[in-house]
Formats: sequence, C-alpha cells, structure tokens
Amino acid sequence: MPAGGDVDALRDAAPSCRGCELWAPATQVVFSEGPADAAVMLVGEQPGDKEDLAGEPFVGPAGRVLHEALAAAGLDPEQVYVTNAVKHFRFEQRGKRRIHRTPLVTHLRACVPWLEAELAAVRPSVVVALGATAARGVLGRTVAVGQERGRVVEADGDRPPVVVTAHPSSVLRLRERAERDAATAAIVDDLRVAARAAAG
Repeated sequence: MPAGGDVDALRDAAPSCRGCELWAPATQVVFSEGPADAAVMLVGEQPGDKEDLAGEPFVGPAGRVLHEALAAAGLDPEQVYVTNAVKHFRFEQRGKRRIHRTPLVTHLRACVPWLEAELAAVRPSVVVALGATAARGVLGRTVAVGQERGRVVEADGDRPPVVVTAHPSSVLRLRERAERDAATAAIVDDLRVAARAAAG
C-alpha cells in the first residue's frame, strides 16, 4: 500500500493486495468509484457477483436501489465516493451460481488499512455505513443497524462522523411492495441526515 497515497495510487495498488485469502477465487479487486474530494463517502459490505465481474462497486440491483435513494435524498450519485469495507467478493459456488457469503471479521480487519487510507485521501465530511458489516468495518465495533441508524455517530480520533443505514440489498429481499417502499424511504431518510451533516 502506498504510504500517504492519493485515491488513484490506492486504486493502482489494490490489485496486488494479498491481505487475506479472498483475492484468489475473486475475479478482481473492486476498489471504489467517485470523486476524490467527495463530501460524502458511502461504505458498503463487499462487492457482489455483478460488481466482481465489472470491477466497480454497486453496479447490480442493490446499486440501482442506492442510486435512486441518493437522488431522492438530494445527493448526486456522481458526487459521492463509493467503496466497500471488504474489497473482494466472498462467495460459495453452487453449480454455476456464486452465492454471497458475509465477510468474516478477519476479512474486515485485513481491509481496514485500505479503508483508513481512503478516509485519509478523500477526507469526507461524513461517512455512510450501508449495513451492519460495513458499520463494523467503519466503527470497529459490532453495530445494530436498527438501534443506530438515522443519526450522526461520532467516530474515534479524527475520523469523520458516521451515519448508519440499511444495506440497499435488504430492500431487494422484501416480497411485498409496501415493505420495499417503506424500507427504501427509511434509507432515504438516513441519507438526508448524512446530507445535512455534510453541509454543516
């Protein structure tokens, strides 16, 4: 990892990461997208199948939910920095399908230096943690999304404040339209809290 590197240097270095075993079965590292001076940084859990193949974060169905929620919250999706707490896709092969598996704490710990380097390079005004795994990666502790979502949480040291919300993929798992609408609206509300925090 380049010491004190900017976002471009980090992106260039990331493919050579061997901090845990996840790099081996993955197609490629999925690092980040967005401007290096963004006021809002979004941190997801890990890339999914579509992201692993494309090499970009949040390009699958959950990405569509996220982009719509950002726009509804008054945040330009092109002006936020998007990354993941874990940079490689963890999955279980079942026939031709690759089934998502939640990263372990060891995977989060292996990727912490990358996330810290991104925070230092981008220097966002606020970080949005998408889901419990991402929140643990950002805050370094177990997080119950339902208890901490929708408010500004102060982080340790000189890190920016954090807003915890649900991962957009959780919306996709809901069967009823009314449930999906309510879950999306809750994410939008949380993103509005982050937008206000970023605006000062």
